[in-house]
Amino acid sequence: MKRAIALAAAAAAIVLGVALYGIGGPDGNGEAQACTAGVETAKAIEPLAGGEIAAFQLARKPVDLSQIAYTNADGAATTIGANGGRVTLVNLWATWCAPCRKEMPALDRLQAELGGETFAVLPINIDIGDAGKPRAFLKSIKTENLALNTDPDMASFEAMKKRGLALGLPVTALIDRQGCLIGHMNGPAEWDSDDAKALIKAAIAAAGV
Repeated sequence: MKRAIALAAAAAAIVLGVALYGIGGPDGNGEAQACTAGVETAKAIEPLAGGEIAAFQLARKPVDLSQIAYTNADGAATTIGANGGRVTLVNLWATWCAPCRKEMPALDRLQAELGGETFAVLPINIDIGDAGKPRAFLKSIKTENLALNTDPDMASFEAMKKRGLALGLPVTALIDRQGCLIGHMNGPAEWDSDDAKALIKAAIAAAGV
């Protein structure tokens, strides 16, 4: 009788755990239900993850990044998910990161070419302190299309690190219009290359934007 009661209690706990956390597990927060489309988009564009972006890793499970917070160029607190329902290339960078500095012009050109109602580059600077240093850097390289979004507490980096996405800087994540991960990459890339643009265009088409 005691064994039967114990088994019943264990089964009830499993059912409760699924109800609370969804199929994706304790850190999923319903991701399995909300972000399945991101994984499907990743599957659709997989053949294009090569060349200049061969290190791009496609999402194999649902991951929701929509609640990652930062401060936008107007000084307002916001989240990745509030980016206008567009496919978004989120790039975490810092002025002390040499590879970040090197790839910033390519991100600026990418935004100039593809940015609009269906796609945006979302750079988030994680320098500690005020925004003076990153602002001066962007001015020095004559960026014209990238906003200075900031996160001096590095909470965005820690959130991605917790999910196994961020090993260092730069880290870049391609997300769908719901804020769900399509794929990510650690290290710099030529983001305005034909390889990168083909992948992003395919993601926009697959996401149905």
